[in-house]
Amino acid sequence: MATCSEATEEVNEPGAAPYGNFRNYYTFNPPENRLSLIPATLLRDLGHNDDQDDVTLVLDVGCNSGELSVAFYNHVVQQPEVATHKKKVHLLGFDLDETLIQRAQEINPLHSSITFLHLDITKNMGQLQDYLRQRCCSHFHLCLCLAVTMWVHLNHGDAGLLQLLSQLASISQHLLLEAQPWKCYRSAARRLRKLGRSDFDHFKTLKIRGDVAEHAREHLERHCDMQLIQSFGSTTWDRQLLLFRRK
Repeated sequence: MATCSEATEEVNEPGAAPYGNFRNYYTFNPPENRLSLIPATLLRDLGHNDDQDDVTLVLDVGCNSGELSVAFYNHVVQQPEVATHKKKVHLLGFDLDETLIQRAQEINPLHSSITFLHLDITKNMGQLQDYLRQRCCSHFHLCLCLAVTMWVHLNHGDAGLLQLLSQLASISQHLLLEAQPWKCYRSAARRLRKLGRSDFDHFKTLKIRGDVAEHAREHLERHCDMQLIQSFGSTTWDRQLLLFRRK
């Protein structure tokens, strides 16, 4: 996920991506690392067939260059055991890095089912709300927020992190969250300093520390009318995949 003009520059060194806008992210964290934990029947398990809407909408927050978006769609929609779904499933992926979104659009093999959008959610929710209105839906049936929270947290502080969670909860029926643990924060700050760049604006003043996933859970359950319904375990990078549902 990226958030300023620097995000459009070609990034080869991981430490030079202070907004998470890694150019070759899926070469070192391939989609299978997460999809191996997520059942192919996920949409059916969440009541996809029982929902009254004509279309099921999935949102991928901070989609980078789109490889995971496409792989996730194929995983939960086109597997034989879920091929009986009769309703349309559409996935919207967005990222703050315009270059990555252009790449996602170019490699997208499912143009009728997957859309990629250049968007800064910390500044503009209107495009997502317009997207829902155009499809006569009040919410996304499933929102993916995978390895995004740290970058918003480091660049927008505690308030920015909590605002992101609240915003996603307000437009989602289910939220699949992967929050980076605190050790990732320290590594990101160390890489930035190693390159001689200024530290993250909020790193030293953050009050939400330690078990960030637990802080996120508490906020979602206490303030966003959501509840944790399942953990799919931890990825090879020791990050939990937590599924929340609107109460």
